[in-house]
Amino acid sequence: MHNHQDIQQKLQQLELKLRRELLLIIKDVSPDSAELVQTATIGDIIDFITKVKLANTELFTQLMKLDAALCQLDLGLYGLCSDCEMEIEISRLINDPTEQRCASCQRKYMSEHRLELRLSH
Repeated sequence: MHNHQDIQQKLQQLELKLRRELLLIIKDVSPDSAELVQTATIGDIIDFITKVKLANTELFTQLMKLDAALCQLDLGLYGLCSDCEMEIEISRLINDPTEQRCASCQRKYMSEHRLELRLSH
């Protein structure tokens, strides 16, 4: 999994999946935006989702995590926890290649944001 090409391929597959999901969602909201979703950068898609008021969706969250993972890969920081900067457990990255935290920091984050997370659902 730590092979750069394997990671990049997995992230690209996820990107295609998310673009397809977004196309299904926006065909009702903004039918003339299909080309943008297919050709724009992830950053531009994130901006677009914000403009069409879809920023509260799981898809938006996944695109944000994907964008972060791709940036980390480019910078050589992929697989490092965004909080403690230690390596994220390989099993977590296999389960979700966009994972941003190690298990310990994720537990701490969930504990600290429990009320906030509960209010958003």
